[in-house]
Amino acid sequence: MAKRLIPALNRVLVEKIVPPSKTSAGILLPEKTSKLNAAKVIAVGPGDRDKSGNVIPVCFKEGDEVLLPEYGGSEVKLGDKMFHLFRDDDILGHLVE
Repeated sequence: MAKRLIPALNRVLVEKIVPPSKTSAGILLPEKTSKLNAAKVIAVGPGDRDKSGNVIPVCFKEGDEVLLPEYGGSEVKLGDKMFHLFRDDDILGHLVE
């Protein structure tokens, strides 16, 4: 049975995007140039609550590409895949084309 994780409160489950280590022509890229802490949002929690009990929604949605901080988050293994769990305010921003 496959497990699915639904994050609590204002947490966001992401899968890191692994940049290619080679170009389409087969040229190896140095590790430094291919390092970008990008991830795809897999699931989001319902949001946190303010002092009045109102829900503050998470500003990301499933499928968004985001920029992560260099450190932080919690590693989560579901099946044979690794994911990371971050609070929404720890995520640095959206990646758009």
